Amino acid sequence: MGYLKISLSINHKFMSFWLILDIARTLLLAKAKQSVIAAVGVTFGIGMFISMIGFMAGLNKLMDDLILNRTPHILIYNEVAANKNQPIRLSGEHKQDYHFIRSIKPKEADQEIHNSLAIINALKHDERVLGLAPKITTQVFYNAGSLDINGIIYGIDVAAEEKLFAFNSYVVQGKAQDLEKVKNSIILGKGIAEKLMVEPGDMIQVSTAKGQRLSLKVVGIFQLGVAEIDAAQSYASLSTIQNLLGKGSHYVTDIQVKLHDINLAKDLAPRYKEIFEVDTRDIITSNAQFETGSSIRNIITYAVSVTLLIVAGFGIYNILNMMIYEKMDSIAIMKATGFSGKDVKHIFLCLSLIIGVAGGVAGLIFGLIDSLLIDQVPFETSSLPTLKTMPVVYNPWYYIIGITFAIATTYLAGFFPAKRASQVDPVEIIRGK
Repeated sequence: MGYLKISLSINHKFMSFWLILDIARTLLLAKAKQSVIAAVGVTFGIGMFISMIGFMAGLNKLMDDLILNRTPHILIYNEVAANKNQPIRLSGEHKQDYHFIRSIKPKEADQEIHNSLAIINALKHDERVLGLAPKITTQVFYNAGSLDINGIIYGIDVAAEEKLFAFNSYVVQGKAQDLEKVKNSIILGKGIAEKLMVEPGDMIQVSTAKGQRLSLKVVGIFQLGVAEIDAAQSYASLSTIQNLLGKGSHYVTDIQVKLHDINLAKDLAPRYKEIFEVDTRDIITSNAQFETGSSIRNIITYAVSVTLLIVAGFGIYNILNMMIYEKMDSIAIMKATGFSGKDVKHIFLCLSLIIGVAGGVAGLIFGLIDSLLIDQVPFETSSLPTLKTMPVVYNPWYYIIGITFAIATTYLAGFFPAKRASQVDPVEIIRGK
């Protein structure tokens, strides 16, 4: 007997649901024009949200690739600085005195990381480290006849640089691997190559501040897209720079570290400094202003997109309000024939959600098509040779957020008109007629 009651109750609720859905569909079709306008508002809002946030995320990713992806999460190096332990501080006689020291000169120390092999070996066994790349940084002069152009050459491990920083994607002429294959070779920044008027295959001379000089063969042209960098930086192999400086095979001035989680960089940098007794710099601290710019762009994108959805929600609210006003007779008849206020509220909520779901799904399709069209728009510039079309990111989370917001917005837009409809007194409506 108890099982029969439960079964009848379930069947009754199931039939009530389909009846409410059918009435909502009938009301929608009766006011097809207004319903379509409301759905189009949701479609436009969701579509613009998808395309705009995908495009802005693509721009942010492009900027990240230009700067952050070419920057190690932690840089280990030796800072050129004044010696903190001045002779007077080492004197026991003046230990309790106040020391006023000025015009301190930097200590005469090599920039080499003397225990680089031990540090590299220790970092390779650190589970938080994704990879590392040793590097040599040296100031040089590019000799162009009687002119000396100031610049920087980085000696790199080509394989590690390509793996961690996608180095080859910024080489617009030649290949990064040629640095290892061709002895005493160099990949010039595009700005320097233009000043020296050289092409891959030409020979140039570089010299250091101490007078070391070496002839190098140009095997490629590098272009990051930042004019200041392209006009100063060039790349050679570690062995080539060691040869230029007259140093041994273990000479390294920097160790670039990439982590599995970039957010650990700020905490790990001072820890590495203490353990290895070197200077460190983390990406979060050194690029704080860049991260701020990306965050602001994301906030603006979400703010504009959410505004579009809210405007669409107000459109649905107004349409449902008008529909309730025009359907007072129908609501009165439904309540007079046995429909409860709760049933009436469910009918108009169901009506609102149908608009939201239909408009939301159409908006996702519209947004995807719009994103695909943006992705095909040509965008070629000499400063960004690797970029051929507008950058767009297709993140599934954007579509999930879009449809969720569409349903939530339309539900809230329909809730208050539906509540008003549920409170209609059929006696007053019929008496007024």
